[in-house]
Amino acid sequence: MKVHRNLDELPHFNNAVITIGSYDGVHAGHQTIIQRINDTAQRINGESILITFHPHPRLVVRPDDNSLKLLNTIDEKILLLEKYGVDHLIIAPFTKAFSQQSPEEYIEHFLVKNFQPKKIIIGYDHKFGNKRVGNIDLLKQYEGKYGFEVMEIQKQDVDSIVVSSTKIRNALLEGRVKIAAEWLNHPFMISGEVVYGQQLGRELGYPTANIQVKERHKLIPPIGIYAVQVVHNDQQYQGMLYIGNRPTLDGKTISIEVNIFDFDQNIYGQDIRVAFSKHIRADKKFEGLEALKHQLGLDKIATLEALKQLDNPINH
Repeated sequence: MKVHRNLDELPHFNNAVITIGSYDGVHAGHQTIIQRINDTAQRINGESILITFHPHPRLVVRPDDNSLKLLNTIDEKILLLEKYGVDHLIIAPFTKAFSQQSPEEYIEHFLVKNFQPKKIIIGYDHKFGNKRVGNIDLLKQYEGKYGFEVMEIQKQDVDSIVVSSTKIRNALLEGRVKIAAEWLNHPFMISGEVVYGQQLGRELGYPTANIQVKERHKLIPPIGIYAVQVVHNDQQYQGMLYIGNRPTLDGKTISIEVNIFDFDQNIYGQDIRVAFSKHIRADKKFEGLEALKHQLGLDKIATLEALKQLDNPINH
């Protein structure tokens, strides 16, 4: 998969089969559409192209809205889309000026000029252009002029994708990471840079890597202990992840930290990602550090047991 971030440097595409959307989560519903553009491109000896926008359009059009919870950062989305075999991923910069294009300008100056599409595969309710007044019917009016065919994703398919996204977010916000993984068709992940913490985990015999998530709108599951798989430098490890404010220690700021099993490397300043396998327990306050240390031992046993039963492993 080739990733393109600059619209001024796009190659000439051969029989482009395009789809457009946020593809947040790249879940099972999205994967069906990706398979469709890949199959269509193969049938007409063309190239499959998935167009997404960054930052998320809602953050540009409604900058004061903090309710958005993203299943993926842009880097996580790239990682997942690569797995599902798209020929080209276009990460189009979404700006205020871009959002103010008329629907006609969007079709002619964005879609046709940049991609010369042969097939456009979009949902029945796809909206575009200033105030989102452009729709699939308008797009179809341009088929003859520009030589592309609009292929509609049916209502039931689009609706199931919308429901899936909502269901997945709700499951994750309730800590039900295992069911979310089933709907995603891959484990939910968090990625970020390893930063310095208070080094207290090391004192307890369970050193942790503190993860700083770079995308402030990234969805974070609720506080607690989770069995996870960890990827660092394309190497996979097992671990237990903690999300919480460490009530036994200081009870102040929320931290995300992972104890990586059988691992002893200095990785400060480096990126890692963790894939959630199972929620082990809720957070709680203990009487002291010895009680906490004892519980961490039990958590590790429970985590190893959960990972042993894993039937949906993370892919590099």
